[in-house]
Amino acid sequence: MTVLLREAIGDRLRHARTNQRRTLREVSRTARVSLGYLSEVERGRKEASSELLAAICDALELPLSELLHHVASDIGAVQQTPDTVPDTVPDGRSDRGKLEGGRVLPSTLSDDLSDLRLQPMLTHRLTSKIGETPKAVVAA
Repeated sequence: MTVLLREAIGDRLRHARTNQRRTLREVSRTARVSLGYLSEVERGRKEASSELLAAICDALELPLSELLHHVASDIGAVQQTPDTVPDTVPDGRSDRGKLEGGRVLPSTLSDDLSDLRLQPMLTHRLTSKIGETPKAVVAA
């Protein structure tokens, strides 16, 4: 699974801002960045330049090195997460599923990795053969 750097940076910036109970408007004014652009950066839709990141970090009183350290840890944790999709499908064929479009999101407000969860978007493929009688499905 691939995590985009801009998404990981945005997640951490939003996490830092909400931890301080500050609004987008307040941080955007202090950083001298438009509110809309800051929102886009936090949502991982825009790549922030190094100058813009420095201004946002200054406004949040967050050292840039600390932000980058947390982002690197987040990305490393996601890359070490094992796939949760089975290796085979019921007929025995190998059909390894993949996590797609996962996103790192804070579930609580703290600075350690225990506040992160992975929200994968899994793709499931149903197959059937023409004329095959459906088998009973047992709920787990």
